[in-house]
Amino acid sequence: MESMAARRTEWTLRKNEFLKRLCEAQQFVSEPGSKIVDPLDCVSLLEAVIQSGDRVALEGNNQKQADFLADCLCNVDAKRVNNLHMVQSVIALPSHCEVFERGIARLADFSYSSPQSARVAQMVSEGKMKIGEIHTYLELFGRYFVDLTPDVALVAAISADRAGNLYTGPNTEDTPTIVEATKFRQGIVVAQVEKIVDKLPRVDIPGEWVDFLVPVGRPCYTEPLFTRDPALITDVHVLMAMMVIKGIYGEYGVRSLNHGIGFGTCAIELLLPTYAESLGLKGKICSHWTVNPHPSLIPAIECGFVESVHSFGSEVGMEDYMASRPDVFFIGPDGNMRSNRAMCQVAGHYAVDAFVGSTLQVDRYGNSSAAVAGRIAGFGGAPNMGCDPPGRRHSTPSWLRAGRESAMTRGLIGPVERGRKLVIQMVETFGAGRVQSFVHRLDAWTLMEEAGFAIPPIMMYGDAITHLVTEEGIAHLLRCDSLKQREAAIKAVAGYTDLGREADPKETLELRRQGIVQTPEDLGIDIGDASTSHLAAHSIRELVEWSGGLYRPPDRFREW
Repeated sequence: MESMAARRTEWTLRKNEFLKRLCEAQQFVSEPGSKIVDPLDCVSLLEAVIQSGDRVALEGNNQKQADFLADCLCNVDAKRVNNLHMVQSVIALPSHCEVFERGIARLADFSYSSPQSARVAQMVSEGKMKIGEIHTYLELFGRYFVDLTPDVALVAAISADRAGNLYTGPNTEDTPTIVEATKFRQGIVVAQVEKIVDKLPRVDIPGEWVDFLVPVGRPCYTEPLFTRDPALITDVHVLMAMMVIKGIYGEYGVRSLNHGIGFGTCAIELLLPTYAESLGLKGKICSHWTVNPHPSLIPAIECGFVESVHSFGSEVGMEDYMASRPDVFFIGPDGNMRSNRAMCQVAGHYAVDAFVGSTLQVDRYGNSSAAVAGRIAGFGGAPNMGCDPPGRRHSTPSWLRAGRESAMTRGLIGPVERGRKLVIQMVETFGAGRVQSFVHRLDAWTLMEEAGFAIPPIMMYGDAITHLVTEEGIAHLLRCDSLKQREAAIKAVAGYTDLGREADPKETLELRRQGIVQTPEDLGIDIGDASTSHLAAHSIRELVEWSGGLYRPPDRFREW
């Protein structure tokens, strides 16, 4: 009989390690049995609960930041705590980079780093940071429960009670996912809060899941990431937005959708009560949203275009407005909105019919990337929202029509009826500094080589994108029956870029005849009429007026 492997006999190693660290940290709580730690003792607390080589989830979200804990982590003794593996959604703050500069952390797995993209690229080139992988949000969250489970989580909340229950408020964001993954694998959870209260408005995180509370006496830093000043929208943005509304939303009857960040999508939102209304599209498009509470959506909400909004996070200054519109936003019994990035990402993946976002580079095949030379910005949720989920099984008219028009799909699955999600990229042919947006080779390839990635950090693969919209027109890529035809359609809307100048005028004319390429003229849109005069609001102040004074923008957006 063959010998068998020795049976495992020890089953509580993680639990034992947790209890050991918990015991060592008790010297820093305010009194026996308490979870409260004086902010002045926070660095010492982190040195007690974090060990070299640990996987640490520092709550760096799109908006809400555990900024005090991040600063404290930068100040631990690097001889005592080092070689950390940071697993966090967003590298957003200077302190998120400082932990690498000081030799406290060495490896990062993350989703988005645009605010620190240049510094991240520099640290990688200098060997101060090694990147494991760049993920979508859902992908990273999934790995929290598989092979990237945090040993320690450092999170942020508005308030806590003495039992450790947390109130995260409108900006709940990633907190539930981070805490659950950590706590249920016997990890340690430390929360910074503004204050300790006797009674919370609601319980967002149960106290049993939280080990230590650090009342810092101020709100955590929150970035107004999705606020765009309508005054900065240009006539070109309006032209592209008109084409999306008339040539895609109206044609397909898109009712459920997600908008990414950008002035193009902001223009769409501000044209709904005016231009879309004039086309008779109210009640036919843009009624159900998975999106942060964009201030630019206020006029469309007030005009009855929008039926529901579920959000990844909140937006600074929108709290009172959301609370006053419980028919639209997801408002709890306490009267405040609760966001949830993981669930909203799931909704944006499976439950909506369209994603519209912007990009920095597009190649001849339609691959779209926000990675450019000298910057490692990551993806965020765009690849998750901007793809056709093969697991979807519920149908809508928009989804079914897009599936019927998908010329290349029909050759792969035979006569089976299958729908398709619309994935739309809005991009001006030339970006800031007259840099060409359409290129033969994405900078993502160079970044892959320099950073040692296994694959180029491409935000959205070309086969996921159904439409490209530029100031030249719309390329209906889903209608193309070959890669060669897709290339021709992309060149047709690439303008005077090097790639666009390769377009064959006769071939472009034929693509227009087939409805694969549509210019503003083909859509019946007068370029001369595409101006910002059509916007429902032309300034932040006008958005405040639309809200009845309920929207309170951050000071940096106030021009009055």
